[in-house]
Order: sequence, then structure tokens, then C-alpha cells
Amino acid sequence: MTTGRHSALELDPALDDYQLASALVREAGQLALLMRMAGLQPQQKTSISDVVTAADHAAEAYVLGQLQRCRPEDGILGEEGASVAGTSGRTWVIDPVDGTYNFLHGSTYWCSALALKDSSDVLLGAIFQPEEDKLWLGGTAHAATLNGDVLTAYQDTGAGQDGRARNATALAELGAATYIHPTWLMDPLCAMPWHAAATSAAALRMFGSGSCDLGRVADGQLGCWFQHSCPEWDWLPGKAIVRAAGGATDTVRINGLDWFMAGGTTAVRELRAALESGSVA
Repeated sequence: MTTGRHSALELDPALDDYQLASALVREAGQLALLMRMAGLQPQQKTSISDVVTAADHAAEAYVLGQLQRCRPEDGILGEEGASVAGTSGRTWVIDPVDGTYNFLHGSTYWCSALALKDSSDVLLGAIFQPEEDKLWLGGTAHAATLNGDVLTAYQDTGAGQDGRARNATALAELGAATYIHPTWLMDPLCAMPWHAAATSAAALRMFGSGSCDLGRVADGQLGCWFQHSCPEWDWLPGKAIVRAAGGATDTVRINGLDWFMAGGTTAVRELRAALESGSVA
């Protein structure tokens, strides 16, 4: 009964983009959680750790349906196959369950994420971690927030705690979140840049949800983040929020792979240099 309520809930088209994004990720995340509680069987995609469930598909279908009704002129791109060509020049990017392996194995470290982009850049991002009740939101027209509170990790609070100092903190003084599938460590073209960056940080964390990581980079719980070959749904929601928080983001192509970075200005610059030191070119 509760699952039906969430799958059928219609949102108001009069909501602004940020309100709509917040409502969509919250509803999608709650729907996925309720479906997991009822029992799910995974299907393998590319590997034993790359899986999809009925909850992923149902959550994406819910967001797709709401967007088609509330923003009929916008395009839509989803991890699980949603693809709608819009006429507005804007596209919503959906990740219904980021961290599906965690989701299936009972970890709370997974989320629903959403981004809105135009032809030049990402406009907003929303990330909701249901079991922690954390909702990060931010974009070009909205300060980065966590559950409505403005994030100040990279801001001058005026109270003797200058968040701008985080932008000057060296990579060697920060913990770095990352992800690399074990099979990629067997490829020197990937392993060498990753190893150079990983060994440049003060500590290393690998939790299994890029959007959850990026939300925590934005709020200051994690020092920085790097990962290769991220599809838009794994990168754009967090990118928008980190930048709205005053942090930095960057991408660089090394040995044929695209690497993505987020954190303070200095950390991102030093991550890029470390990754480039692993280039064979």
C-alpha cells in the first residue's frame, strides 16, 4: 500500500526546478527502499558487483513519468535506459539507485540522484540518501544545502572559521574518496594514474557510491574525490553541488581514460598533477 502511494504520487508542475528535483530524489529513494524491504532479486550487468534490481527500474520509471508530466519540453537520460529527446535544450539526468551493490547488501551508503544540464554545463544537482535522511541540493541558482542548511565547508562563515582555507589545503593533508573496480587494477594504463593519486592523499576511502561521496565532499566530511570513466548520472549531480558549495571540480584524460575530481581548489589541482604523473604518453 505504501509502495503504491509512492509509485503513484504526482508532483505539482508549478514547483521550481530545485523543488522538483528534491521531491523526485526523495520519492525515488523512498520507493527503492520500500521495494528492498519487500524483497528483491538482482540481475548482473557487467560484473558481479555491477547489478540492477526492479527497484532501480521502478524508481527510474517514476522519475521519468513525473518529468514527462512536469517538464514536457525537457530531455531525459537515465542510467537504466530512459531516453527522451527534448526541445528546450535542457536534459534531466537520472540515477535511480547509485550504489546498487551496497543497496542490495544492506548498507545505508546508497542514494537516488538527479541532475539538470543544458548544452554548456550542469545547472543543478540533487542527491538523497534515504537511510541517513540526507538530501544535498545545489546549483548555479541555489546555494549548496544539506537538508535545507547552507553548506559552509568552503565558505567564510565570519565566525573565525574561514572555510576558504579548505580550498588551500594540500592533498597530503586530506582523505580522498575513490572507486576502482579490481579488474581495472590489472591494467597499468589505469592503475598507474590511480596509484599516483591514491598515494598522494593522507587517507583513502572507498565506499561504493560516487554521489554519496560527492555530497560529503560538498559538506566537508570527505576531503576530496577522484574516479575514472564516470557516466553523467554518476558525476553531474555531485559536480553541481560541490561547485555550489564553493569547491572545485575538474576532468582530465590520461592514457585514454577520463578522470573526474572534486574537492578544494588545491586538492583538485594536486590530484590532477598526480594522475598526470601516471601518463605513459
